[in-house]
Amino acid sequence: MCAQTVREAPHLLNIKNLRTYFFSSKGVAKAVDGVSFYLDKGETIGVVGESGSGKTVSGLSILRLVPSPPGKIVDGEILFEEIDLLKVPKGKMWEIRGDKISMIFQEPMTSLNPVFTVGNQISEAIILHQKLNKKSAFEKCVEMLKIVGIPSPEKRVHEYPYQLSGGMRQRAMIAMALSCNPKILIADEPTTALDVTIQAQILELMNKLKEEMGTAIIMITHNLGVIAEMAKRVVVMYSGKVVEEGVVDDIFYYPHHPYTKGLLETIPRIDQNIQSGKRLSEIRGMIPNLHHLPKGCYFHPRCPSAMEICRQEAPELKEIGDQHRCSCWLARS
Repeated sequence: MCAQTVREAPHLLNIKNLRTYFFSSKGVAKAVDGVSFYLDKGETIGVVGESGSGKTVSGLSILRLVPSPPGKIVDGEILFEEIDLLKVPKGKMWEIRGDKISMIFQEPMTSLNPVFTVGNQISEAIILHQKLNKKSAFEKCVEMLKIVGIPSPEKRVHEYPYQLSGGMRQRAMIAMALSCNPKILIADEPTTALDVTIQAQILELMNKLKEEMGTAIIMITHNLGVIAEMAKRVVVMYSGKVVEEGVVDDIFYYPHHPYTKGLLETIPRIDQNIQSGKRLSEIRGMIPNLHHLPKGCYFHPRCPSAMEICRQEAPELKEIGDQHRCSCWLARS
């Protein structure tokens, strides 16, 4: 009797060789250049890197929200439940955005419309996707504001964004993003500009909602402390490319790419920096202009371990261990 082949369950989201370019009179800016990673059901992954590394554009590409012109997704696949989102007609993407995949944008004050109440903005998605009437949608809106910890939700639902504090606006954005119970939540710098107390509350809230609703999360941030708190796996991006990917423990304790090591060394350590008077580490130089990328490895002008081959040839992203990938000539399995 033949043994039956066991088929592995497909990933909830599988991004393959994604390329999103911006075209202007200055030339072509390869904001996302061959990015691949996956997300499983109920999982949280972190996407980290400096500003300009391609994190946000990757998130916008998933929902096909890249402004065109000047942006365009020129290649790749974005497989959501094995359906390629890049092949879904534009007129059908509204059925996925906000319903099956939601996004918390970077700055709630500019993402929320100042001339509509919070209730109007949250209920709009509920009416559209869940086919509820206005009264039922507002009741659901009040319930969502209560779930995310906003006090007096019956009152806040009638207020405008400027009447809410920064923490409340961020909670309202989370309520809006989760109002239709999406399968994937893309959180783009969800704790930026919030004080540390509110940051901790927002992260605790997102973890709680993930456990209760089973939502998978893509956490886009430059804050490695947030990643340590939230994520199972980490994708490190630099100049539009993935330079390292692995489970949290491997990335934090056994980083291979010099850029990943540099990011980790910039984290303030009370025991090392304050007590010993040691200067906080930094990654010298700046992330390169996407219109004038260096030859070879994009990180070599800033890399303390750069060799001649780094200046001439770009390394491939290769497996160096179980669920651990790195693109560096110095990386060893």
